[in-house]
Amino acid sequence: MIKLNQPKLIITKEELVAQLRACGIKEGQSLCVHASLSSLGFVIGGPETLIRALLEIVGVNGTLMMPSQTWKNLDPQTGVHWEVPVEWWPLIRAHWPAYDKEVTPAIGMGVVAEMFRKWPGAVRSDHPARSFTALGKHAEYLTKDHDLSNIFGAGSPLDKFYQLSGQVLLIGVGHDKNTSLHLAETRADFPAKHNVNESSAILVDGVRKWVTYPTQAVDDNDFIPLGLEYETAVNLQVHRVGNAEVRFMEQRPLVDWATDWMQKHRV
Repeated sequence: MIKLNQPKLIITKEELVAQLRACGIKEGQSLCVHASLSSLGFVIGGPETLIRALLEIVGVNGTLMMPSQTWKNLDPQTGVHWEVPVEWWPLIRAHWPAYDKEVTPAIGMGVVAEMFRKWPGAVRSDHPARSFTALGKHAEYLTKDHDLSNIFGAGSPLDKFYQLSGQVLLIGVGHDKNTSLHLAETRADFPAKHNVNESSAILVDGVRKWVTYPTQAVDDNDFIPLGLEYETAVNLQVHRVGNAEVRFMEQRPLVDWATDWMQKHRV
């Protein structure tokens, strides 16, 4: 690795491959990836290089999955359009573009996830606000039939990933970005658990419709302390790739542990 005068590092694809393999990533694995490209330093080739590095490691029998959520396609009253006046809300409801999984950009997922959703061969789930994109051996299975009202629970991409005993890879991000904890949220039994109505613009027989659907309320406010406690409990090793802290873990034990934690701590 070549060091510049400043602390920021410059890193090649070959170095990424070597350092990610040192974290425990292997051929044939299924990875749910959450990544901050800038945390790595200066990656020569940007998000393309990171995606190519991951694909090289997991190989043809592996699978990559990333969140490609479009949460701006929710009712303004939920707070997702905090930057606009209330008076604009009716116009947003009437004119926000219907979700198109081939076109609609991922929002707030980072440049890696946005490039990944457009990668040749990648497939994306149909949920208008909480989609996932996958590429590889299990991509079709993971993204098929993403139920409108069941964003993270049984039969969702995260639940199917659990059935595959996949791994979670956090590159330069914390557990507040760890979407697998939402699967634990759907499984846990706690007093504050409840459903809400959400609304999104979708295509129905080729026509844009503003559709309201029930779904479980989600809350990531305790994901950071939960995640830190989990790391201590299992003595999770925090790796270094470039400038980034990298966490690599099995999803199934994480979700099982987090489910129990939420039942004990959420009220």
